[in-house]
Amino acid sequence: MNPVKIVAMVLIVAGILGLLYGGFSYTKDTTAVKLGPIELSVKEKQTVNVPVWAGVGAIVVGALLLVLGGKKG
Repeated sequence: MNPVKIVAMVLIVAGILGLLYGGFSYTKDTTAVKLGPIELSVKEKQTVNVPVWAGVGAIVVGALLLVLGGKKG
């Protein structure tokens, strides 16, 4: 398998996952207050939404790479 086909498959899978889940979330640790040796930290939950056009675009680009990536010249 050449690298172009691997990238194409990754794009297709990422596009499908983006359409199915619509986004992802992660936890971010931040320091709220620091007074000498005492430190207060806060965990914030961040959410990132994946637009539908980005998921569809990734699938289309991946499919084009998969179809056209193997052709020479």
